[in-house]
Amino acid sequence: MAQVHFAVLVDRDGREREVAVKVLRPNMLAVIDKDLALMRMMAVWLERLSADGRRLKPRQVVAEFDKYLHDELDLVREASSATQLRRNMRDLGLVLIPEMLWDYCSTNVLVMERMHGVPISQVDRLRSAGVDIPQLARDGVTIFFTQVFRDGFFHADMHPGNIQVSLDPLSLGRYISLDFGIVGSLTRSEERRVGK
Repeated sequence: MAQVHFAVLVDRDGREREVAVKVLRPNMLAVIDKDLALMRMMAVWLERLSADGRRLKPRQVVAEFDKYLHDELDLVREASSATQLRRNMRDLGLVLIPEMLWDYCSTNVLVMERMHGVPISQVDRLRSAGVDIPQLARDGVTIFFTQVFRDGFFHADMHPGNIQVSLDPLSLGRYISLDFGIVGSLTRSEERRVGK
């Protein structure tokens, strides 16, 4: 739905800053809405044709999919989610979250601090760089549980493309979170059920 490009911003004093620029692909909304209309039609058929289809609640699944897809099309919402997670995680000291450069953000373009890291799936590369893998695993659990149980607001699209690890000597072994198009939050009743 979007592409990320790297660039350099130069301020009036000539100082450079590396950034990542996320740009929505043109006409994505029309394509997504067309696909969702087809999915809605198929969900209705599935519910009419079989008991298993009704049990799986395909219309609810499509509605949930619709919500998340449309949320991902709003890059201002994504920038806002990243900013909230960055603020929430600041004092934990285990994860780096890029700063959003709000003067350059819109619903179609997001500009953020450039992050340098290695995908978490490249364990051999991380280990050879001196990252303590068991500690990395413990930190990952701490980050997630802190987001869910303390803050009730969490990164909900954690795959190796979105979760990296810093090899910078000043932040070696710290997580880097990217792509905040899908986040989760707990309602008050959900917080009570999980014991918050």
